[in-house]
Amino acid sequence: MMKVHKAGIRTINYATVGLAALILFSWVFITDSTIKFGVLASAALVYLLMIQFFRYPQRTINHMEHVILSPADGKICEIKETIENEYLKTKCLQVSIFMSPTNVHINWIPIPGIITYMKHKDGEFYAAFKDKSAEENERTTTAIKIKDGREIVMRQIAGAMARRIINYVTVGDAVDQTTELGFIRFGSRVDLYLPLDTKLSVKINDKVKGSQTIIGEI
Repeated sequence: MMKVHKAGIRTINYATVGLAALILFSWVFITDSTIKFGVLASAALVYLLMIQFFRYPQRTINHMEHVILSPADGKICEIKETIENEYLKTKCLQVSIFMSPTNVHINWIPIPGIITYMKHKDGEFYAAFKDKSAEENERTTTAIKIKDGREIVMRQIAGAMARRIINYVTVGDAVDQTTELGFIRFGSRVDLYLPLDTKLSVKINDKVKGSQTIIGEI
């Protein structure tokens, strides 16, 4: 049986009530059988896709101190050297992961450490694969101090369909790769800002799996 993530329980409950109401309405007021079953089939498909979106996969996660695991399911859409302007204020290696609506949208902590910074910023809803989404879209930025004292930044970015970023950790929390950072609803992107000497194990267009795929090693 598919397990549903807690981020989707309320949405699915509302959708269940809506689907039940639509079934009742169609059965009573739509007399044409073709139209009736067409409406019900479309509604059922949307309902099943919604449940699929909020699925909670059961994964075995290995704790690795110097390894950066992918924080999300998706595809590597960008790798570049850049300056992280919000918190680190220094040159970093940026690795971006695009999450389509069909991906699992749980976000995991990529490396063990302590949460030192977290800030949510409202913004626009450009398509998550576009460069300007990183600066102009709604986003939450989280910094993690690792064992050697350096910090990495993980930025959750809402996409054109996403309308809410949910987080489950706060500043001061001790975290590792089994920790869920949060959840982004309906299409999004995650950017990692890593030390320049990080040894990457991925390249552009690689498909990655959250908490499973090795992004690189510090």
